[in-house]
Amino acid sequence: MKEKYSKDDKMYELLADSERLLQVVSRFDVPLGVGEKTIEQICNENSIDTQTFLAIVNFTKTGGISSVKEGGIDLKTLCSYLLRTHTYMLNFFLPHIRRHLIDALGSSESNDVTFLIIKFFDEYCSELKKHMETEEKDVFSYVDGLIAGGKKRKVSIEMSGMHRSPIEQKLSELKNIIIKYYQSSSGNDMIYNILQHLFICEYDLYIHDQIENYLFLPEVKRLENLNSSMQTDEEEDSVESNPEELTEREKEIIKCVVKGLTNKETADKLFISVNTVTTHRRNIAKKLDIHSPSGLTIYAIVNNLVDIKDIKL
Repeated sequence: MKEKYSKDDKMYELLADSERLLQVVSRFDVPLGVGEKTIEQICNENSIDTQTFLAIVNFTKTGGISSVKEGGIDLKTLCSYLLRTHTYMLNFFLPHIRRHLIDALGSSESNDVTFLIIKFFDEYCSELKKHMETEEKDVFSYVDGLIAGGKKRKVSIEMSGMHRSPIEQKLSELKNIIIKYYQSSSGNDMIYNILQHLFICEYDLYIHDQIENYLFLPEVKRLENLNSSMQTDEEEDSVESNPEELTEREKEIIKCVVKGLTNKETADKLFISVNTVTTHRRNIAKKLDIHSPSGLTIYAIVNNLVDIKDIKL
């Protein structure tokens, strides 16, 4: 077994390495029958970015301690992998565990305990589903726009629900409840099998979480910074254009000024640099020959840029 895989290694060696790596490859939808082909050959045949594939494989193999150089990840490939993990968990693995859980507990004489354990598991699945749907709606859709270079509203990835510690704790609690309090009256094989599946599920989700934290998020932030830099350059290049009329951006700046926002607060609100805000304000003063917030307030009210109710007098 290799410590780390490279593009020239045989794909069949990777597939035969461990169950964990088999799961990784399955989520790239790689068909079996790989023969003697290398990892790079198989990736090319299936339109998979080889560097990203290897980053995920080696990260999973080392339990999350493998490093990847900046820019070495294709976000589109990584998003596709994370989404397929969601699909696998919600549509296959968790329903599979639930069926076996019912089989294992169904003949128990402790019906109340059986009911509560299954209810506990269903609540866990519901929370995980909600979490993953939020990721798909808020995070992955945002990243799609980022990849396309669109000037979409910037969100804080850290605030988008990518961390699931309370949900992970619930799965751990379920294992402990079964281990401590469930007493089988008809053999232990099935319930031990369920526990093994819960351990596999817990580790799989742990690695999924680590991939998001250490492969996905850094690459998203890198792309955010790149896009932000490009957009700032574009804005600063266009600040001096249209010397006679106010631009839409300049009108937005005026609205922020008369509402009492600082340059920093204005920059954060409009997702531009403080430098750009300063340049806009300088150009506004030149165009209108108005240099004070009070003067801009009167201008904004007269020209219907703001409602007087929105201004702190």
